[in-house]
Amino acid sequence: VKLVESGGGFVLAGGSLRLSCASPGSTFEIMGWYRQAPGKQRELVATITSSDGSTNYANSVKGRFAISRDNTKRTMYLQMNSLKPEDTAIYYCRAEEPPYLELWGQGTLVTVSS
Repeated sequence: VKLVESGGGFVLAGGSLRLSCASPGSTFEIMGWYRQAPGKQRELVATITSSDGSTNYANSVKGRFAISRDNTKRTMYLQMNSLKPEDTAIYYCRAEEPPYLELWGQGTLVTVSS
């Protein structure tokens, strides 16, 4: 099973991007987005569950980002609005099926310029 990310790119501050993460053939209970900026540790951005669709966001993105998933397409999305230069990072998709299975995508670069 492989996670395939897409949607990164370059955008001016205040702009929007939508990231996608496809998991062909598999549905995972917990999926999420993480990011890693240059010189910093990887951090949680948002997660979403399959069973009840509950979501969790980092404080820094609340009100600006929205995570969603379409289990019929086995795809997760991250809609990013009002982007700031500090959102610049490599964004990674993560999938988890407790208790043992965890997968990471290859990452997609998001660059926000002022």
